[in-house]
Amino acid sequence: MKIAIIKYNAGNITSLNFAVQRLGVETIITDNENEINNADKVIFPGVGEASTTMKYLKEKGLDTIIKNLKQPVLGICLGMQLMCSYSEEGNTECINIFDEKVKKFQQVKHNEIIKIPHTGWNTINNLKSNLFSINLNNQYVYFVHSYYVPICKETTAETNYILPFSSALKKNNFYATQFHPEKSGSIGQNILKNWLFYKGT
Repeated sequence: MKIAIIKYNAGNITSLNFAVQRLGVETIITDNENEINNADKVIFPGVGEASTTMKYLKEKGLDTIIKNLKQPVLGICLGMQLMCSYSEEGNTECINIFDEKVKKFQQVKHNEIIKIPHTGWNTINNLKSNLFSINLNNQYVYFVHSYYVPICKETTAETNYILPFSSALKKNNFYATQFHPEKSGSIGQNILKNWLFYKGT
């Protein structure tokens, strides 16, 4: 099995690459259309800003390549947000795999000010995808984000920070997580393993 990790102007690709290789899977970091299309599975990672990233993806034709992929695809963090239709970050039209709008967390005050971005460990709940084992409900994973996808019909995991939001999505062969599996210790490795070795879509 060969996994293509899409190469573009995003950070954190190296740690993701190592996390996948630790599971004994061959990886290639690439922006080549043939290599992406011929991979068994594809990961669309992301750490960065939506509008500049979408501009880069469109210039390289990667937005069209990603949307037309037929094998299992996993979007992570910004990758998940860019797989939606629109992001409030930079007023950005995105790839539109998930017909959802990405919104910015709004500051609220209770007894204390809740910090934005949402950074650190939080739980995932209401799990609905083969991406997750039953025993992963209420487990902690690692987040870094200021924008979120609301709960929707394609939500497969939920997390609460300021309000409930989608911490994972699934539509057909497209999976996505707002959290970083590669930064989420043994739980994240378990989730990556589930995605890598699940035979369906």
